[in-house]
Amino acid sequence: MQSEKKELARMENISIEFPGVKALDQVSFNVLEGEVHALVGENGAGKSTLIKVLMGVYTPSSGKLFVNGKEANYHTPAEAIAHGMGAVYQDITMATHLTVGENFFLGHLPTKGGRVDWNRIYKDAQATLDDLRIPIDARTPVRDLTIGQQEMVSIAKIIHQKANVLVFDEPTALLTNEEVEILFHLINDLKARGFGIIYISHRMEEIFELCDRVTILKNGLYIDTLNVADTNEQKLVQLMVGRSVDDMYGIEHTQPGEVMLEVNGLTGERFHDISFQVRRGEIFGMFGLIGAGRTEICRAIFGADPYTSGEVKIAGKPVHNKKPLDGINNSIAFLTEDRRKEGMCAVLSVERNVNLSSYPLISKHGLINLKKEAQRAIDYVERIRIKTPTIDYQCEHLSGGNQQKVVIARWMCCQSDIFIFDEPTVGVDVGAKVEIYKLIEDLLKQGKAIVLISSYLPEVMGLSDRLMVMYEGKQTGLIERSEFYNSEGKLNEEMVLGLASGIKAAEQEGA
Repeated sequence: MQSEKKELARMENISIEFPGVKALDQVSFNVLEGEVHALVGENGAGKSTLIKVLMGVYTPSSGKLFVNGKEANYHTPAEAIAHGMGAVYQDITMATHLTVGENFFLGHLPTKGGRVDWNRIYKDAQATLDDLRIPIDARTPVRDLTIGQQEMVSIAKIIHQKANVLVFDEPTALLTNEEVEILFHLINDLKARGFGIIYISHRMEEIFELCDRVTILKNGLYIDTLNVADTNEQKLVQLMVGRSVDDMYGIEHTQPGEVMLEVNGLTGERFHDISFQVRRGEIFGMFGLIGAGRTEICRAIFGADPYTSGEVKIAGKPVHNKKPLDGINNSIAFLTEDRRKEGMCAVLSVERNVNLSSYPLISKHGLINLKKEAQRAIDYVERIRIKTPTIDYQCEHLSGGNQQKVVIARWMCCQSDIFIFDEPTVGVDVGAKVEIYKLIEDLLKQGKAIVLISSYLPEVMGLSDRLMVMYEGKQTGLIERSEFYNSEGKLNEEMVLGLASGIKAAEQEGA
């Protein structure tokens, strides 16, 4: 039983205040050996603050911290590491120009005879990688590794530092499906070895696949700790945000109008013979597994990538967007999957990012109307409830959900008619997801045509009016909303997954 397991770390009645904000109020949390303990809550619930207390980044105003049953008083990350704490964050920070082995010993290179002991560096690093069955050479430069491999290296480095409590903060946000499977296998292996793991994720399916217990925070308060086996997604969401799962996708659909986007026989390097139409006031969903070609199609339509043949029409007029500016001028808004690298300039302010794609609309003779620039930002911050201290606040410091809202505001400023949303809710919490869905609903009411790409079936089926399914660059199905449900009134996910894996298409071809 879990009660018989050794307690590796415990935070007891932790409170911490920032100017004008009580980030945590009497919060308690513990992690046991050989368990994966999920920590969930909306952005602003206090998850990150609690973890930063554990990792020595913040010193609480009250409360106690215990490690291996003894009270611990440390106040820096280095001291936390010395007490056996380690964290793998969503934004992996490593010296990419150095090798894996050099990163393991960064800041404390071993020496022998007054010189760096390179043999020990690579021998020790490789031994840890091999012990964890991570197939990476310790002499490989980090820049040559995929994001998933870099994450594996970060985990191995923490183990090498003798950590026995590991924090994973949104570890799957940037990983492929295959990399997620590898990560889960490693986490389960660490659990079997007796490590205590704290797992933070907005993806409910991961909580139920991986975790033993789950603790819910809300507005800096402790809500409850439950055995994952004794709860369900519906209950967790209600505890986190006070609404049911069914309500999340309950947006108001409108009567579709005229065709705004028409694609005929579009063919490119990663897709072949794609045809579909999207009408005003309609959500056209696109679903497929990794490598299906969904994003590549939309990039070609927008003008970010070339295509070799086929036709694109906007409002009945043939267009050939050869660069993103062509797409913008032809009334297309493209909210890319990686909002930080492609959707915004994170080091710039909210004000600058909101106006980023539409300065010609508030400029004359090359001069920007600064009053209009500021007013537009203020209007959209209020209109779509972007949580930011000021419009001058840097976007890199906003939560994922608020960053996504800034990107949406950027494209709304362009007065676009066609909105392409590529994985719009990746890395955002349940509450922010609902707010983004409501923004999509508002765009529908304004008569916008919407293309929605999502790898999460309940989301893409719950929101779409029609759904195109793809497999390895080809269309395998075009499904109307009335066909989404089975005889029991539940979403027929099996049918869509069959089309997305090529099974249904193969059956139809053989019939």
